[in-house]
Amino acid sequence: MSLTDIKAKNAKPLEKEYKLTDGFGMFLRVTPKGSKYWQMDYRFEGKQKLFSIGVYPAISLSNARQRRDEAKRLLAQGIDPNAKKQAEVKELKARRGSINRY
Repeated sequence: MSLTDIKAKNAKPLEKEYKLTDGFGMFLRVTPKGSKYWQMDYRFEGKQKLFSIGVYPAISLSNARQRRDEAKRLLAQGIDPNAKKQAEVKELKARRGSINRY
């Protein structure tokens, strides 16, 4: 059964970390301190991996699903979503660094 925005909003912290699954590998991880993180399990080149989508509520359920779908499209093309995300962050930092030099 798919996760709803109400279930995500009402997820309370427990003594142990737990997951609320949404489907297609995506879930909301709820920590004992009350933090909530969107993540997705996937396999790439025979290895189990974890893709971090973002923090709830900054990333809504519908936005998290869009990001999950984009990650699935990348996987279908043979691209690791984590590697692409890391390359984008590295490129952004390089651009910021070149702007700050002047």
